[in-house]
Amino acid sequence: MDAIWTLGLMTGTVLDGEIDIALLRSDGERIAEFGPARLASYPRDLRPLLRETFESAARWNFEGEEPAIFAEAERALTLGQAEAVARFLAEEGIDRAQVTAIGFHGQTILHRRREPARLGATRQLGDGALMARELGIPVVYDFRSADVAAGGQGAPLAPVYHAALLRHAGAGPETAILNLGGVGNITWADDRGGLHAFDTGPANAPLNDWVRARTGEEMDRDGRLGALGRVDETRLARLLDHPYLAAPYPKSLDRNDFTSRMADGLSLEDGAALLTAFTAASVARGLALLPGRPRRLALSGGGRRNPTLARMIAERCAVEVVDADSLGLRGDAVEAECFAFLAARVLRGLPLGFPGTTGVPEPTRGGRVARPS
Repeated sequence: MDAIWTLGLMTGTVLDGEIDIALLRSDGERIAEFGPARLASYPRDLRPLLRETFESAARWNFEGEEPAIFAEAERALTLGQAEAVARFLAEEGIDRAQVTAIGFHGQTILHRRREPARLGATRQLGDGALMARELGIPVVYDFRSADVAAGGQGAPLAPVYHAALLRHAGAGPETAILNLGGVGNITWADDRGGLHAFDTGPANAPLNDWVRARTGEEMDRDGRLGALGRVDETRLARLLDHPYLAAPYPKSLDRNDFTSRMADGLSLEDGAALLTAFTAASVARGLALLPGRPRRLALSGGGRRNPTLARMIAERCAVEVVDADSLGLRGDAVEAECFAFLAARVLRGLPLGFPGTTGVPEPTRGGRVARPS
């Protein structure tokens, strides 16, 4: 199959009100060309609706009928993202006929990892059929369900794209990609090309929630609060005893598995410092699980813009930390590019999940395709 243009969409669990949009030309195995990318904002009234939906999802916890708010939020989110895509294509002067498909991840509102006696479960909001009708472009969506049904974690799905990125950048096994969204996840390809990937722990979600609840700001901008605070190392050591951090991979997290309550009772600055340090120390615990040791971490996602977090990762992990942009990549666009890449894989019938990433017994296909009606 020749390389095709696909468009990827991603909104993370950090709830920053942004939609990541990126065009990519690939065959689902190799990157041929990067197209335009941008961050687009949701309609103003959608973010509070999503926060309410997250709260309802946590109470529901896969028990009984889904809350009615899911349908309302799914429709609003789908239409909001379709509008953002239409505006993006128009402003970039791209004919819709040039786009073979859209990779529409949707919004994860609840994710339950697999346990020995229980299959995992995952729920993303996103109506692929509605988006296809709105835009007149085929939409690939529901990327995770087949993996979960096959006994996998349903996450992380990014590693196959991260590996392609590292090859494209000419980086070998000395480099791993660490994506810092709501949750942190790492991808490392060993010297035989084997993929190792998992969620390391929380990234931005607990810190953002902590700052938002106390200041009304959306995040610790430039890591200023974390830099002013003092890390309570005794408390941090207790937090690091969490069994998830020592568990072997494959493994994955929901944004609610680690929350801002870890810092309850601390001042604004000390809480920010503790939550930042916990993210960094969680990465160190994750690196210790790998069968080899990357010497460099290339940071992608919003968390790479927090210099306090980057410094703590470098110190607590004893590795070189670089911005993914320094390798010729686009740190803000990686997740959206990933779902453009995965859309091409779905169209080719290539697997999305692997034993070393999501934990499925064998490489597993996924995703559904909605075509304009």
